[in-house]
Amino acid sequence: MTSQTMNNKPQQIIGLVVWFIVSFAASVVGAIASINAQSFYVGLNQPIWAPPAWLFGPVWTMLYAMMAVAAWLVWRRGGFKANQSALSLFLLQLILNGLWSWMFFAWNLGAGSFVNILILWAAIFITLIMFWHRDKLAGVLLVPYLLWVSFASALNYTVWQLNPSILG
Repeated sequence: MTSQTMNNKPQQIIGLVVWFIVSFAASVVGAIASINAQSFYVGLNQPIWAPPAWLFGPVWTMLYAMMAVAAWLVWRRGGFKANQSALSLFLLQLILNGLWSWMFFAWNLGAGSFVNILILWAAIFITLIMFWHRDKLAGVLLVPYLLWVSFASALNYTVWQLNPSILG
């Protein structure tokens, strides 16, 4: 692999598939913690601006797909080694993302999940900037994710405050 964009088409396709697997593996980790999320979520006191529970699945599916493509676009500019800091931070934010579902839905930690989502937001923001410097489209693809997590942070905080007996 060179520091230039990889031109080997089979290698690029395999890379894209790998980044989809990695991204959606994080989704599965979060989904395991969220098995009862829909019934748990609708049972919580929520602000009037809270989205319906059915919306989360389609939104997250689109966001994970966009994350995978963004990581792939960066990876194809020289591989993991040439982009180690950006791609490692990308992997870290995936871990934080999966951990949030466990903290909120499985462990009912309102304060902990809020702290986690703030750290996640910062990791996404820095990843977005690092991706932008390597490939503009990769950075752009993370903007909806950052916006959604911004909204989710406000929702996390508000739901936690509205449900102190459930979310501590």
